[in-house]
Amino acid sequence: MPLGTLDRTPPPFFKQGPSAMSKLMVFSAVALFLMVADLRFRVAVPVRAAMATALYPVQWLVLQPVQAVGMAGGYFTSLHRAQQSEAEALQRLAAQAGNALQLDQLQLENQRLRELLAMRERLNAQATGAQVLYDAADPYSRKVVIDRGQTHGIEAGSPVIDESGVLGQVTRVYPLLSEVTLLTDRDQAIPVLNTRTSVRDVAFGQPSSDGDGLELRYTLANADIQEGDLLTTSGVDGVYPPGLPVARVARVEKRAESSFARVVCTPLARTQGTLHVLVLSPAAHTLPPAPPPQEPAGRPRRSGQLDMPGGRSAAP
Repeated sequence: MPLGTLDRTPPPFFKQGPSAMSKLMVFSAVALFLMVADLRFRVAVPVRAAMATALYPVQWLVLQPVQAVGMAGGYFTSLHRAQQSEAEALQRLAAQAGNALQLDQLQLENQRLRELLAMRERLNAQATGAQVLYDAADPYSRKVVIDRGQTHGIEAGSPVIDESGVLGQVTRVYPLLSEVTLLTDRDQAIPVLNTRTSVRDVAFGQPSSDGDGLELRYTLANADIQEGDLLTTSGVDGVYPPGLPVARVARVEKRAESSFARVVCTPLARTQGTLHVLVLSPAAHTLPPAPPPQEPAGRPRRSGQLDMPGGRSAAP
């Protein structure tokens, strides 16, 4: 092919349009025009609204992973805070529960002490306050140990009461401690008086696995005694002052094969779990002295007559 027939023009790929400076000036002028037109006439507001509406689904879809990550982080943070708050609340609740139990115990103890002081004021006998330390080690007896002894003026045989009634009697005294045998011990007996009928009787201790109590033995089946009768100390033994509440009749069992009825009584004092008691001086200390024995009446003694051994008399 002859060289003269070849096209010497550059291919379209290498053709150059307007220069870069011309494009910059044109686009700058257009941008300036659009800004002035938007500022003056708000011509771009509909376009902006249309573009925002069209791009909203894309924007929502793109933001979902970011929001999911934020919500997951907030969930775990809230869960940790909630668990920490729950632990702190449980600790405060446990502390408050302990304080509430202690407060209830203190209120109950305060009430019992007030009742004990009120009973002390009603009594004429000398009373000494004491605290129960522990129960005796013997499982077959009903005894407690108190924190008062010989150095505090405690004597053997002194009656012991609480805010409800007679609890027992001091049976052994040490220098700093004393042992109190409760009314429900099988070896204890106390003279009582039925306040309804004014009949005297003797209550014996009756310990049992179902609950310790008292029993009026050798009570005739036709005796006037009813459930609910109040038994108080009669004072005939010279140990317990009269009028102290002892027990209340709980059950009267009349048996056809026996002429005696079985009378079971419930002690009014708290024989289990008592903390504070009053130790009274024995009632014999407050009783008037016994009169001196009188000489037996005999024949009149003559003046100057001497007594001889064997009851004989002789003149000087």
